[in-house]
Amino acid sequence: MINYLDRGTIASNGVNGKKRTCDDKGICKSGSGIQGDFDLTNFQDGLLSSAFMVGLLVSSPVFASLAKSHNPFRLIGVGLSVFTLATAGCGAAPSFWFIAICRMLVGVGEASFISLAAPFIDDNAPISQKTAWLAVFYMCIPTGIAFGYVYGGLVGEHLNWRYAFWGEALLMFPFAVFGFVVKPLQLKGFSSIESKKALTPMETVSAVTDDLDASKVKGPILVGGDGISADELNKTSKSLDIHNILNRLSQFGKDMKVLLVDKVYVVNVLGYVAYTFVLGAYGYWGPKAGYNIYHMKSADMLFGGITVVCGIFGTIAGGFILDHMSATINHAFILLSGATFLGAISCFSAFCLRNLYGFLVLFAVGELLLFAAQAPVNFVCLHCVKPSLRPLAMAMSTVSIHIFGDVPSSPLFGVVQDHINNWRTTTLMLTSIFVLAAGFWFIGIFLPSVDKCTDENETQVSPNPMVDMKTLPDGNGDKGPAEVQDSNFRPPC
Repeated sequence: MINYLDRGTIASNGVNGKKRTCDDKGICKSGSGIQGDFDLTNFQDGLLSSAFMVGLLVSSPVFASLAKSHNPFRLIGVGLSVFTLATAGCGAAPSFWFIAICRMLVGVGEASFISLAAPFIDDNAPISQKTAWLAVFYMCIPTGIAFGYVYGGLVGEHLNWRYAFWGEALLMFPFAVFGFVVKPLQLKGFSSIESKKALTPMETVSAVTDDLDASKVKGPILVGGDGISADELNKTSKSLDIHNILNRLSQFGKDMKVLLVDKVYVVNVLGYVAYTFVLGAYGYWGPKAGYNIYHMKSADMLFGGITVVCGIFGTIAGGFILDHMSATINHAFILLSGATFLGAISCFSAFCLRNLYGFLVLFAVGELLLFAAQAPVNFVCLHCVKPSLRPLAMAMSTVSIHIFGDVPSSPLFGVVQDHINNWRTTTLMLTSIFVLAAGFWFIGIFLPSVDKCTDENETQVSPNPMVDMKTLPDGNGDKGPAEVQDSNFRPPC
């Protein structure tokens, strides 16, 4: 929720502010907030919304890959530490480019969550309530953004926009610490972190060289009864490091190929991209559009209040409805296409109205329907792939929806608005893209789909590919400690 509180905070009128304007008589009004302090155009202002995606896009695949060999909550702790420092930097920013760089680093915080938290929840939720549990988690997205509108509006109005970012850093700090001290966790589809202790002789050589300063070693070192010099140890260590890196890259390429040829996964992500394209621009430009179209005196409060209520009830309702329908991929696509299409009609009709109260009612209904898609779309993403691919599937889904969705949508909205200078028309053009999302998900209904979370052939994956290269027989000829898991064993989803 604090991750997404930041999204709403920077989009609020209190923090984002407005640029300096001059009338025909040459009388100028000073700007306010970030846009006023740094004298930004709408395009530059939109870039700040998208800047944090750079850090998110770069670090998401990294966190997903490291989850195979590192404690997931330690990785989350690293991401949240970067988030804490970056938000503090936003508050101290002396220029546009400085705050833009800090916004890029803010994305690392969300990246540490997206590929790890959802699989963890999916592993631990009761079978009959999986989608409902995911719904509660994803409810924090609209709720956090909405609270950000209100929080940013209040802090920006009564103090200064910089204090809003410093407050975020203080709020996130305890969670960053928690990530480093919590008990190690294990995701299904991966072997235990402790299994790294079961090493082959070759890995023992590598481990020894990590702790030795080769320049101080003289004479042979006995490893497995053979005399090996320090130089030979160093060469062996380097060879193993290169081998491990090449293995990881090779496995990453194979995993990506599996995702790209999975029609269900691809269609789900395409719909999610179009859906996020609109929601991203809504989230950033919504309060400002409402202020200019309907002359709302408290646009931050109104948009924040509507988004909180609709985000909570819509997201949770989507999860419970899918569980009630019996959570399958086909049923998820039915719910996604239907709710998104009806939500698009409601929001489009809302922006066509001239009356403020009529707009608020239809817009609230539209948001309620649209947020019902949050849990089902992520349910499909988690269950159309094998358990060992879930972190990567979540990471690449998020990379896709941002790089093709809300990263370009906010600046493009700003460019279109600068060109036609009509908030209502620009917003209607944006809203119509929801129909494209509904269309992609409608196609998904007719695709053959299998819940691969119940795939009996899925095996536990070792965090180190070298571990499974050979087994060590004991005195009775049984498998030794290097065989981490039975090849046919996998905890049930």
